[in-house]
Amino acid sequence: MRASVATTRPTSTPPFWSRTADETCAALDCSRDGLSTAEAAIRLSHYGANADAPTRRVGIVRAVLRRLLEPLSLILLIAAIVSIATGDAIGGSIIVSILAVSIGLDTMQEGHAARAADVLRQSVALTAEVRRDGAYRQMPVDGVVPGDVIRVRAGDIIPADGLVLDSTAFTANEAALTGEPYPVDKRAGPVAGLSANQASGALFRGAVAQTGEAIALVVNTGRATIFGAAAAALADAAGASPFEKDLRAYGLFTARLTMALVVVVLATSVFFGRPMLQSLLFAVALAVGLAPELLPMITTVTLSRGAMRMARRKVIVKRLAAIHDLGAMTVLCTDKTGTLTSAEITLDRGIACSGADDPRPARLAAIAAVLGGDRGALDTALIAAIPGATNGWTLRGRHAFDFTRRLGSVLADGPDGLVLIAKGAPEAVVALCTTSRHGSETIAMGDSERASALAQVQALAERDGLRTIAVASRRWDKASCDPDATDEVGLIFEGLCAFADPPKPTAAAAIARLAAAGVQLKILSGDDPVVVKRLARLVGLRADRVLSGSDIAKLSDDALAVQVHSVDAYGRLAPDQKSRLVRALQARGAVVGYLGDGINDAPALKGAQIGLSVSGATGVAQAAADMILLDQDLAVVADGVEEGRRTFANILKYVRMEASSNFGNMLSMAVASLFLPFLPMLPTQILLNNLLYDVSEIGIPFDTVRPEAVARPQVWDMHALVRFAAVMGLLSSVFDLLIFAGLIFIFQATPGAFQTAWFLESMATQILVIFVIRTRGRPWADLPRPALAATSLGALAVAMILPFTPVAVLFGFDPPPLGMACGIVIVVVAYLACAELLKNAAFGAIAVRQSPAPR
Repeated sequence: MRASVATTRPTSTPPFWSRTADETCAALDCSRDGLSTAEAAIRLSHYGANADAPTRRVGIVRAVLRRLLEPLSLILLIAAIVSIATGDAIGGSIIVSILAVSIGLDTMQEGHAARAADVLRQSVALTAEVRRDGAYRQMPVDGVVPGDVIRVRAGDIIPADGLVLDSTAFTANEAALTGEPYPVDKRAGPVAGLSANQASGALFRGAVAQTGEAIALVVNTGRATIFGAAAAALADAAGASPFEKDLRAYGLFTARLTMALVVVVLATSVFFGRPMLQSLLFAVALAVGLAPELLPMITTVTLSRGAMRMARRKVIVKRLAAIHDLGAMTVLCTDKTGTLTSAEITLDRGIACSGADDPRPARLAAIAAVLGGDRGALDTALIAAIPGATNGWTLRGRHAFDFTRRLGSVLADGPDGLVLIAKGAPEAVVALCTTSRHGSETIAMGDSERASALAQVQALAERDGLRTIAVASRRWDKASCDPDATDEVGLIFEGLCAFADPPKPTAAAAIARLAAAGVQLKILSGDDPVVVKRLARLVGLRADRVLSGSDIAKLSDDALAVQVHSVDAYGRLAPDQKSRLVRALQARGAVVGYLGDGINDAPALKGAQIGLSVSGATGVAQAAADMILLDQDLAVVADGVEEGRRTFANILKYVRMEASSNFGNMLSMAVASLFLPFLPMLPTQILLNNLLYDVSEIGIPFDTVRPEAVARPQVWDMHALVRFAAVMGLLSSVFDLLIFAGLIFIFQATPGAFQTAWFLESMATQILVIFVIRTRGRPWADLPRPALAATSLGALAVAMILPFTPVAVLFGFDPPPLGMACGIVIVVVAYLACAELLKNAAFGAIAVRQSPAPR
C-alpha cells in the first residue's frame, strides 16, 4: 500500500506540528505574512498542484482482454473454437455466450478505485482564503502551496495541512481523518506528540472548521497531506482477491490436466494405428469434456443470487467475488467511530465531588446549555439526556463560552432563586472554586482539594476513557445582568459530567456471533487508546493490552506480525498504520476484512481482501469498499458472512461434481481407448454427454446448504479437490470398466451398441450421483431444492430418451436390447450405493479447508 505521508512519523523525522512557527517558516523559506504571487508561482511549479494524482482509467477493451487471458477463460475459448470446428456449433456457441456474459458482468464491476479518487477530489474545498501580496483573497484550492498563509472560518473545509499561527475560539471536526468523535480545539504552539490526534497546533486537509477562526501556515499540500495519502492508496491497482486466485489456480490445474490427457490419448491412438483425424477428434472431444463450461455461469448466477439475498439483509455488493471472500474471512478489523459506536456523544453520568454518582451536576449543566444557547457536541448530549431540565428556570443573563478561558456561564432564575451556573474545562472551572458541595453542605476547597478533583478527571479519562466537564455555581446577590469574568469567582464546585461514545447495543452480541463463526474482531482506531480499551472491554474483546500508533511505529514488520495476533485493540493509528496492520495479519495467512467509514480508513479498506463501509460513511470510504452496509450494525456483517459461505458452498458443489465426474469419464475413455478396437464413445456423443451434464447442474445456485458448511471460514484447497476427484472419479471408472467388460464379454456388443450403452450408463451415474455427493447427509434426509431436482432429472430424461428417438442416428446411437438395459440399471444402482458408502471418505479430504486463523 502506498502512502506518501503518515500521521505518525518515525522518531527520526519529527512531524511539522512539533516545530515552532519560526522554525517552520525558516524551513519553508517564507514569512508569517504569506507569499507574493511570483513566489507562489515558483513554488507551484516545484511542489505541484494542491490535488491528488489523476486516476489512470482502464479502457473497456483492456479490461475485457485481461479477463479473457485468465487460464479458465482461455480453456473455455479454445473449447468453444474446437467444438465449432468439429461440427458442434450449438455447443460452441453456448460456451462463447456463457463466457461473454461472465466477462461482461465482471467488467461492469471494475473502476472502483477511479470512482473513489473522483469522490475524494469532490469532497474537499474548491476555494481557499489565501494571503497573497499582503492581502487575503479567494483562490482555487489547487493553487495553494507550502509557505502560503490561509484563513479558515467556521464551516470551511480545510484546504491543506498547516501550522496554526493564531486562532480565535477555533475548533475542527477531524472524525473522518483521525477517528476522534469530539471537536478538537486548535491553538498556536508546538506539540511534542507524534500522532495527528495530539496535534492541537495543526490543521489537516479535509477536516471541517466548526467554530471560530484560525490563521495557519501551509506546510503540506496535495499528495503530501494526510488526506492525499488516502488518495494515493486508492490509486494503487487492486490485487487479485482470494476467490479470483482460487479460480486462476483451478484454471491452471485444468489446463495442465487437459493438455496431458490430449497428448497421451492422441499418441496412444496413433500408436495403435487408428486414423489420425478420428484420433485427433476423439482427443479434442476429451479435452472439451474436461473444460468446466458452466463454471463462469454457475459462479456468476450463484454470486448474483447471493448479492440479491444480501441486499435483502441490507448489504449492497459492489464486487461479486467479495461475497465468497467475506465467507472466507477469518479476521475483521473495524474502526470504532460509526461502526462499533454510533459516533453520538452521550452523557454517561453526573459525578459529585465525593466521586459518587449524582444527577445534580448534569442537571445544572443542562440548564446552562439550554438557557445559554450552547449547541456543541457535549451540550447536545446534556440536553438529550435531561429533557425538560429548564422547567421552572428563566434566563436572566449570559456570558458566552470563552475559548481562551475555556468556560462560560448563565444567570438563571428558578426554584433556588438567582443562580450563576458555570461550566467548562475542569482545570478552568476548578481553579475558580473556593468551596465544594457535599450533599446539603459546602466545604472549603484548597489546593489539595482542587488537585484531588483534577485527579478524578484524569482517572475517568485513563480508566474509563470518559471526557469530562466541570460544573460550578453560586448564589447571585445583585440585580440581574449579563455576568462577566469578574463574576465567575468564589464558585461552589458542584461536580463533573462524564461523556462517552458508547458502543451500539448490538455490538457485543454481533462480535460473539462472529467469534462463534470463527471470525476474530480487532479494533483499529484513530481515537485515544484509553477510549479504545474501554470500548474493547465493553464489547467483550481482550482489553489487557492496547497498542498505540507510536508503539507500532517502533516495531519492525516481523515484530508486528507477531504482536498483531495477540492484541485486539489499537488506538491513535494513522491511515498507513491501519493498512500496515492489515498486511501483518495477511502475512500470517489470515483473510482480512476491514469495516470503516472515514477518510483515514481508505488505505485499509483498499488493502484488505474485503472492504466494508456503511451508508453514512464518507464518500471516499464508500468508494473504496467492496460492500456497503445499509444498516450500520455488525450483525449485518455476521449475516453477510453466513451468506458468503452459503454461496461458496454451492459454487464448490459444482466444482466438486464437475471435477470428479469429468475425471472419471475421461479416465475411463482414455483407458478403454488402449484396449478397444473402436472408440468407446464418439466425439459427438462425448460433447452431448458433457452438455447434458452441465444442464443438469444449472439448479445448483438455488440449492440448500447444510449448517456445517457455513459454520467456519473456508477457502479452496486444490490438493483436497484433487483427492476428492480422484476418490469419486476412480470409483466411477471402476464401474465404467465393469460395464465395459460386461458389454464385451457377456453381451458381445457391437461398437454402436457399446457406445450407446456406455453413454446411457455414464449419464445416469454422473447425474444421479449429484444427489449423493451434494450433501454430507443421507440423500433421502437432505433433499435438494426443486430447481436442482428439475434440471438434473430433466437432463437425465433427455439423455435416456434420446437414443430411442429418430434423431439418435445423428449422434451414432444404436439402442441397446432389453437385457443390456437391465444390466445398465443394475450397475447404476450398485454404483450409487458404493458412492454413498465412500463419500464420507471423500469428504474427509473435502475440497475445502478452513481458512487459517491468527494464532
